[in-house]
Amino acid sequence: MVPVFTLTLAPSLDSATVTPQIYPEGKLRCTAPVFEPGGGGINVARAISHLGGNATALFPAGGATGEHLTALLAEENVSVDTISSQDWTRQNLHVHVEASGEQYRFVMPGAHLSQEEFRQLEEKVLAIESGSLLVVSGSLPPGVELADFTQLIARAQQNGLRCIIDSSGEALAAALDIGGIELVKPNQKELAALVGRDLTQPDDVRQAAQELVRSGKAKRVVVSLGPQGALGVDETDCVQVVPPPVKSQSTVGAGDSMVGAMTLKLAQHAPLLEMVRYGVAAGSAATLNQGTRLCSQENTEKIYQYLQS
Repeated sequence: MVPVFTLTLAPSLDSATVTPQIYPEGKLRCTAPVFEPGGGGINVARAISHLGGNATALFPAGGATGEHLTALLAEENVSVDTISSQDWTRQNLHVHVEASGEQYRFVMPGAHLSQEEFRQLEEKVLAIESGSLLVVSGSLPPGVELADFTQLIARAQQNGLRCIIDSSGEALAAALDIGGIELVKPNQKELAALVGRDLTQPDDVRQAAQELVRSGKAKRVVVSLGPQGALGVDETDCVQVVPPPVKSQSTVGAGDSMVGAMTLKLAQHAPLLEMVRYGVAAGSAATLNQGTRLCSQENTEKIYQYLQS
């Protein structure tokens, strides 16, 4: 299997709790919080580990929250490679309301990264063995400019790394402008922004995804379509995978689970259809859980087998 690394520039320590109901000003009694690692690339590495693979998570860790985050990853047997940041790692809060079934996600700004701290992360990236997969996922923290981000990806590619980008907005567009990205996973709205037009007709999504591939921006584009599953496109194939109906508890970990599963299949040299099916299966499996939990191997395999039948 091809070695897999993930890079998270804005990691988080995520806490999840449950309250009977939510209303202003009064004291909201909550259950004891459950702490889990957070941040795009970290969750991708965790999902790969949950599915029986191996990935090393690169990220900055600061303060007591950073120590807690790193300890939680050790408990899950996820390999890590960190640099110390002066700012403490952020802590996010996810609240599930029993009365309504609603979820509230309180997301804090990422810890500030100095130029020296970013340089240390870049050195770790550039030391990765050529031919490895590098998943760059999540938001840019304060202190990291878009030019820093794109330079890092360009230099990684020059060193022979195969980059998977799971971001949005300017960061995603800038990464695609570099070209040669192994895999991107936009949703329909993000895809429309990338090609500069509305995607309203039945075949618009396929054509837009193929446009990104034919232009050389990405080798594979998998468009997340929510309940309709995903549409995957590469140089020769186009596939759509629709998930089975499941009772969704939370969509928080679905995207990272999907990217993790697809990365694992890509590392195993799987064809496009197998990669997209496994990604949809893992994303669907994650929705069966409350809070911030990711996919389990058992549920992913059950749904994957269903999709193959």
